[in-house]
Amino acid sequence: MDGWEWDDTLFAGTAPYYARGRLPYAHGLADALAEALGLDGRGRLLDVGCGPGTLALLLARWFGEVVGVDPDGGMIAEARSAAVAAGAAAKAAWLRARAEELPAGLGTFTVAVFGQSFHWMDRDLVARTVRGMLRPGGALAHVADAKAEPWPVEELPHPAVPHAALDELVRRYLGPVRRAGRGVLPRGTPSGEAEVFARAGFTGPECLVVPGGQVLRRTWDDVVADVFSKSYSAPHLFGPRRSAFEADLRALLRTASPSGCFAAHQPSTEVFLWRPAPGRDGER
Repeated sequence: MDGWEWDDTLFAGTAPYYARGRLPYAHGLADALAEALGLDGRGRLLDVGCGPGTLALLLARWFGEVVGVDPDGGMIAEARSAAVAAGAAAKAAWLRARAEELPAGLGTFTVAVFGQSFHWMDRDLVARTVRGMLRPGGALAHVADAKAEPWPVEELPHPAVPHAALDELVRRYLGPVRRAGRGVLPRGTPSGEAEVFARAGFTGPECLVVPGGQVLRRTWDDVVADVFSKSYSAPHLFGPRRSAFEADLRALLRTASPSGCFAAHQPSTEVFLWRPAPGRDGER
């Protein structure tokens, strides 16, 4: 990400599309994490880059308090609404802030989670800071969809979502280089999280895989929402051509599935658990 700088338009306008557009985490994720970490409903959870509260609220029943932090105001507003709808508003707090602004007076936590958000941050700084916010015996969980799973598509009840064609349509409108806020990411987002967490004083990881594979039904509107929930195809990036893009997008989807239905396999969820290394408590 050399040469790219975060700006507050990165996910501007995407928050309302998340709940409908993004595929859910694998069923059983919350219970698997609770078993691995011995959660008893009394600790504190910190969700860094919480988005609309998806992961924090999924895990909320296993904690006495959850705190979500995200720099996008739309995401925080969606998270607050989702917490009310889930009956978890009394135990949930939401802070609009960048991860780099932590600890922000939030105190200490039993578990910190990053749900497909860590790559947008100053990773070394944030990992060191979050390590210092963990209570003795605490853990950091890096959560992500499993990539490139070889699910068979031949027996799906509806056509598969035409991801390659969707990506090509986005490139036709926005250019061949991936957009990210006001900048671009010609090489995509970084990997190598294991090295970052090790440098920050964590040991591990312990890897959990919560299996997916269930077939999910997706409508035209679901797929449109998924496209508009992504940073590289956020609604604002299309400017005055947004309506034209959406018209072309829906025409593509109608051609791919005249019935209005697609099918997709729910991805498995990978969780990498990291724990502070002994003897380095209090370091930042």
